[in-house]
Amino acid sequence: MAAATVIPPAPQPPTSSSIRSLTAAGHHAAALRALSSLAASPSSALDHFALPPAIKSAAALRDSRSTRAIHGASLRRALLHRPTPAVSNALLTAYARCGDLDAALALFAATPPDLRDAVSYNSLISALCLFRRWGHALDALRDMLADHEVSSFTLVSVLLACSHLADQGHRLGREAHAFALKHGFLDKGRERFPFNALLSMYARLGLVDDAQRLFFSSGAGVGDLVTWNTMISLLVQGGRCEEAVQVLYDMVALGVRPDGVTFASALPACSRLELLGVGREVHAFVLKDDDLAANSFVASALVDMYASNEQVSHARRVFDMVPEHGRQLGMWNAMICGYAQHGGMDEEAIELFSRMEAEAGCAPSETTMAGVLPACARSEVFTGKEAVHGYVVKRDMASNRFVQNALMDMYARLGRMDEAHTIFAMIDLRDIVSWNTLITGCIVQGLISEAFQLVREMQLPSSAASGETMLEGDDTSVDGQRCMPNNITLMTLLPGCAVLAAPARGKEIHGYAVRHALESDLAVGSALVDMYAKCGCLALARAVFDRLPRRNVITWNVLIMAYGMHGLGDEALALFDRMVANGEATPNEVTFIAALAACSHSGLVDRGLELFQGMKRDYGFEPTPYLHACVVDVLGRAGRLDEAYGIISSMAPGEHQVSAWSTMLGACRLHRNVKLGRIAAERLFELEPDEASHYVLLCNIYSAAGLWENSTEVRGMMRQRGVAKEPGCSWIELDGAIHRFMAGESAHPESAQVHAHMDALWERMRREGYVPDTSCVLHDVDEAEKAAMLRYHSEKLAIAFGLLRAPPGATIRVAKNLRVCNDCHEAAKFISRMVGREIVLRDVRRFHHFRDGTCSCGDYW
Repeated sequence: MAAATVIPPAPQPPTSSSIRSLTAAGHHAAALRALSSLAASPSSALDHFALPPAIKSAAALRDSRSTRAIHGASLRRALLHRPTPAVSNALLTAYARCGDLDAALALFAATPPDLRDAVSYNSLISALCLFRRWGHALDALRDMLADHEVSSFTLVSVLLACSHLADQGHRLGREAHAFALKHGFLDKGRERFPFNALLSMYARLGLVDDAQRLFFSSGAGVGDLVTWNTMISLLVQGGRCEEAVQVLYDMVALGVRPDGVTFASALPACSRLELLGVGREVHAFVLKDDDLAANSFVASALVDMYASNEQVSHARRVFDMVPEHGRQLGMWNAMICGYAQHGGMDEEAIELFSRMEAEAGCAPSETTMAGVLPACARSEVFTGKEAVHGYVVKRDMASNRFVQNALMDMYARLGRMDEAHTIFAMIDLRDIVSWNTLITGCIVQGLISEAFQLVREMQLPSSAASGETMLEGDDTSVDGQRCMPNNITLMTLLPGCAVLAAPARGKEIHGYAVRHALESDLAVGSALVDMYAKCGCLALARAVFDRLPRRNVITWNVLIMAYGMHGLGDEALALFDRMVANGEATPNEVTFIAALAACSHSGLVDRGLELFQGMKRDYGFEPTPYLHACVVDVLGRAGRLDEAYGIISSMAPGEHQVSAWSTMLGACRLHRNVKLGRIAAERLFELEPDEASHYVLLCNIYSAAGLWENSTEVRGMMRQRGVAKEPGCSWIELDGAIHRFMAGESAHPESAQVHAHMDALWERMRREGYVPDTSCVLHDVDEAEKAAMLRYHSEKLAIAFGLLRAPPGATIRVAKNLRVCNDCHEAAKFISRMVGREIVLRDVRRFHHFRDGTCSCGDYW
């Protein structure tokens, strides 16, 4: 008997119910196909039940064509407003989601007023908020209140609008809060959406204290995870990271179990506060929960937390633990940025970037490019820097502001400021990050005056610079073009003031920081300490340090280094001991470099050796090549050259010895040790054949010893190898301007008066017993010519200019790009006694405070 043929059941025709089911399940394309089949059916049952879910699917797909087609079908069947306005309400939302606000507004206007219900107004308000028409959204609310009741959905949109109205937001937001209280929207047991929206509104308006009062006064968080998450998130976004971490601990203590959103919100606080211990606690909690451990957002936040705390290897371990198919774009971005932000790991960032698309099939975003571009700029191995710009253009990312900022940074680092300015000019609405990026580029390239000019321009309503004040007090914005300096701007500018030894500009920045409550910012405070210290204002540096509410290792290092540079070794080491004792920060390599430098400048040899020898024993810190160089400096300045040579000999040979040999060569020049100086120079000529300072120091050693033939031979070697000596340059800040002087030059507008004044000082010094130290002259000429060369050294000219132009009795502050020579050091002592003024001279190594014929260094330098 033949097998019976099985006839498959005929497909069921679509119905309103099946369309609703498809939309609810997220099968939006299928829902639209079902609607099309239903409309084409001869016995079409297309009704007002089928259209709204289909419209919702069109909105989800951002399918404007289907939205217009359904709109036409509803008009032909007279279903647009009857029997209910459900179809027109759904269409209004769909048009807005598809980016066509005009069509949405036209549809609302065409709806007869008597057919508009509360949902119609909610849809309109939501659409206006979607397009950031905050004022119009509140106008729509006022119209709605005449005939309809406000729902929680309405209130959420209204609170969002209030949070974006800078002028009236505070008043309107509090009115909305009162309305919510009056109508019971915040009662316990009701849905929490309005409450959470209210918290977010206060946070966006900068009223975080109000948000906290609302949160704690209502007992809102107990048992309500979303509210706790909202509170943590808004505290982190408001910069209140310590409080965000405390809220996390509070919710756990009250038995509210955190979820992935909680940790993804809280972990950035651990990143910003450098709370590695808390971050590890979170990580341990996550590992105990399989769902949390598999959460890509949590994993991304963990990667970022470890990378921000300089634990990049731990970040990579978290990254590698997530299966490749589970790594979302955010995780790739976090790991790439972690590498890029960690010094010396640019190649790893570039390698991971190349893998994410080639192997994982994950297309980079604008955030990816903004993260990897700085690594491309810094990497010496990566040669295709301009090609990355082409890649960005091909990916249609060149108009993204974050990418533009990264490209500006890349070109600035390459010294190509014209390209950086070109990209800057292409940015339509320049935000503070754009300005800061270009300002930073100028500082990096040594274009300090241009950087300060940009700060003036950024505060103006247009790009035309005018006025003299660098930092205004008003923080308003005109047409979105005016930007006021923030903490990043100040952190960028302050090192420029330090480089120029320009305390007047630094004080102006300090005043701005005080007026805008930025002085207590840890990074700004550290930069202020550094600026004052490098400008020779040590008392002001200490005052800023003492006022900081908290200090990190950078702040401590800056002040320890400052005391050392000013020759106050005992005070520097007392700070080091205090830092270790109070546990506020853990010493790092820079801390020990600063402490050893202080020992070196003050002749504290035994304490320096004790620090070096106890580094590993007491602090678990392995001495690096640079720390070896520091202890060589401690011994070398004290004349213990054989011991210093022994330290270098104990190091493995190679490029890492450069700093130690260079330090040794400087000590040999100081103590005129020809034998060891020659050995050090020969090693340096092998390791750094293009570094001019090595040749100059050896010439100095030979010249001081009268070995003119050897000195001439070294100068000939320089010419043969194309090595040029860096010319000495000194500068002084007066009347808000920086005045530069080169040895013997006459380019300064007042050089004739400066030279004449220096001649007068020279003759007076000679009468009072000054004898030029001609050992500083590298040329074999007679003593008179040597003295003539010394007379117009750059630091002498800068001092003479300061005496001519500075107010009577004012301290003269001069900076130099090289080490001050013996003769200028002696001359400055004479001048300080003759004119009765303090002269502060900062060279490349330290400060010299000349007063009444003596120097703060005690001639130990």
